[in-house]
Amino acid sequence: MIQIDWNSVKEQLLYDAHSPLLFNNGFFVYFLSAFIVFYYLFRKNYKHRAMVLTLFSLYFFYKASGGFVLIVILSAFFNYGISNWIFKVKKKGSKQFLLFLSVLLNLGLLFYFKYTNFFLEVLNNFSTLKFDALHILLPIGISFFTFENLSYTIDVYRGEIEPEKGVVNYMLFLSFFPKLVMGPIVRAKDFIPQLKKDYFVSDTDFSKGFYLIITGLTKKLIISDYISVNLVNYVFDGPHLHNGLECLVALYGYAIVIYCDFSGYSDVAIGISKWMGITIPTNFLSPYQSKSVSEFWRRWHISLSSWLRDYLYISMGGNRKGKFRTNLNLFLTMLIGGFWHGASWNFIIWGALHGAGLMINKLWTFLFGRIKIFPSAVSNFFFAIMTFHFVCFCWIFFKASNLDTALQFIHQIVYQFTFDGAYEYVENYKYVIILIVIGYLIHLIPDSFPEKIIERQKRFPMVYYVVGMFLFIALYSFFKSAQPVMPIYLQF
Repeated sequence: MIQIDWNSVKEQLLYDAHSPLLFNNGFFVYFLSAFIVFYYLFRKNYKHRAMVLTLFSLYFFYKASGGFVLIVILSAFFNYGISNWIFKVKKKGSKQFLLFLSVLLNLGLLFYFKYTNFFLEVLNNFSTLKFDALHILLPIGISFFTFENLSYTIDVYRGEIEPEKGVVNYMLFLSFFPKLVMGPIVRAKDFIPQLKKDYFVSDTDFSKGFYLIITGLTKKLIISDYISVNLVNYVFDGPHLHNGLECLVALYGYAIVIYCDFSGYSDVAIGISKWMGITIPTNFLSPYQSKSVSEFWRRWHISLSSWLRDYLYISMGGNRKGKFRTNLNLFLTMLIGGFWHGASWNFIIWGALHGAGLMINKLWTFLFGRIKIFPSAVSNFFFAIMTFHFVCFCWIFFKASNLDTALQFIHQIVYQFTFDGAYEYVENYKYVIILIVIGYLIHLIPDSFPEKIIERQKRFPMVYYVVGMFLFIALYSFFKSAQPVMPIYLQF
């Protein structure tokens, strides 16, 4: 008879701070399998289906963040209630007050968990008062579900949507587990109506979902994780120990790491959603092909950039109040967007640089947009290279732990650049460099390529799924079992 260790089962089911539930956690396989079974059993009735999905989503949040799941629940009830209140009251002043209250409480919650210690540090630096840092843990996904709460309330206030009548649907909109940790940021007007449709997943949707899940996991668990552990992390931890060549390669590596992290997670979220009959818009479109900073933000983290445009930039006046205000609004939007990413001066600098880049982009287009000196192919290549390196330069501030580290990193590239020892360097990091190259080649894949693969697999569907799984498992096993790359420190 099979003996079951119920204590071990209990430990697996409870939250573990040392092993939170994420897509790359082994427990996620069991979680997803159990979810698919229950979801399929209740697929015919949208209310039952929504209840199953909500319970599993809240449990996912509990396994990922422990007791912080209560914040999602309370936040959902508060915003659900106040949005219905905004819809019912007739006086504009009352609506504005309720909207202000919603914004204040949502941002206040985000401020407390994410920015309290940053502002205490600022006060300590600029005043004689000295405050001790508070021990505040950051709930997973709080930045994302705060923006989703705000977009919902603002849309109701603007009259663009009517508030949801069922609190379960709103709870699900907020806690939907595929996008909970790293997005994409979804909007209620796009998401909730899909919950009420009959469950239907076509063969094409299932194949697309499989393709996105496999490619997303490959980006995150193979490319991103391997490059991070074996190059990027220790170079950024101590740039003064590495010459300019090492730092530059690590920077190119980080550009791929952060793309594969964010886009890989988004791909998995979109793929799992497709298996549920729910469509979430694409969040990344080969951003390093961009030929301007403006184009980069149309391709990078699309759900965030569109949120900042619709609820921040436009609310500040957008481009309706003259060129100076347009540029100021652009700059402030990116500055706030940078601060949203993290509570440090580095993120503020990163946002400010992108804000300045957007302003210069607009000025250049205004002055020289119609002048064509070189063929389009040459101009596009030149501007793509310029844009890519500007974005990479900004990534230094995004990745570095503090401003001193970022400046030291730049110093090494500018003043300590040498090709001495380059052969030994390439030989030592050959697998890392191969994965960096593969990451950039992914950007050259045409948008139509996945569609062609999915269309051809209809002839041999089982071959498609088996080969896809085999390739992923083989690659994952190879890089997971590979010996860690030991850093070499070239003389300079």
